Amino acid sequence: MAIESFTKLDVWKKSHQLTLDIYKVTRNFPRDEKYRLGDQLRRSASSIPANIAEGKGRNTIKEYIHFLYQGRGSLEETKYHLILSKDLGYIDNDIFNKLADDSNRIGRMLNGLINSLQEKVKNDD
Repeated sequence: MAIESFTKLDVWKKSHQLTLDIYKVTRNFPRDEKYRLGDQLRRSASSIPANIAEGKGRNTIKEYIHFLYQGRGSLEETKYHLILSKDLGYIDNDIFNKLADDSNRIGRMLNGLINSLQEKVKNDD
């Protein structure tokens, strides 16, 4: 049975939660960073579930895979922004570790979905 809505995908749910968590964390950034690094972090994080959603709505599996790769790129950007935020002292180690663990899990989930879809494309050819 095919999943009808992107909101039913575990990888979307997990990446959406990561985005919500990042929005909460960035509220505490220094005032001069809220619209710099904080905004960059929010945008890269929200791009992950947005790309999953957009890809799910595309006409072909190949297009879907393309948007999953875009989401994976946004995930890597988010990981860097988290490292920078930690190194600048804007988030503590415990919060960083939780967000980094969540990010790594999302990466594994995205890779699994991409591999599964690529296998389907290969079998359909």
